[in-house]
Amino acid sequence: MLVVVTGGSGSGKSAFAEDRVLSFGEARRIYIATMQAFDEESHRRVRRHRRMRAGKGFETIERYTELDELILPKNCVVLLECMSNLVANEMFREDGFHPEVSEKITEGVRNLLSQAEHVVIVTNEIFSDGILYEGESEKYKEQLGQINCNLAEMADAVVEVVYGIPVWHKGGEKA
Repeated sequence: MLVVVTGGSGSGKSAFAEDRVLSFGEARRIYIATMQAFDEESHRRVRRHRRMRAGKGFETIERYTELDELILPKNCVVLLECMSNLVANEMFREDGFHPEVSEKITEGVRNLLSQAEHVVIVTNEIFSDGILYEGESEKYKEQLGQINCNLAEMADAVVEVVYGIPVWHKGGEKA
């Protein structure tokens, strides 16, 4: 089963996604962390998320790129957080700018689904700010949007968390 959780910054989507993973019952829980911490703010966010997961039985795998090559324990439950970071990591690599990553990342998600019992993916809703971007920033939004559409099509459930309230767009609470 694939569950996609989206929402704005600070919406409660991470806590909701963790609860969704816990709702699947006893299983080997894998947390795929995609954020590379470069500054104090990102280190603070990583620490906050670690505290949120503490005591919930998650094993953390830090994976910033190449999701399509990741090997997981069979029948585990995966929480990938977050797609937005993964897209940025794949696009803005040390070896240069890679403007087309949607197919590669979608294949990476298929790789996870082929190994895990359940996959929950957190992504960000960044498309309603009304700001027109140019160049690489616009390309990033386009790629994330395409990936989010691909995920929604593949997903059993899509839920947007708004002010801590889940709004189901596909599937439903039983998904």
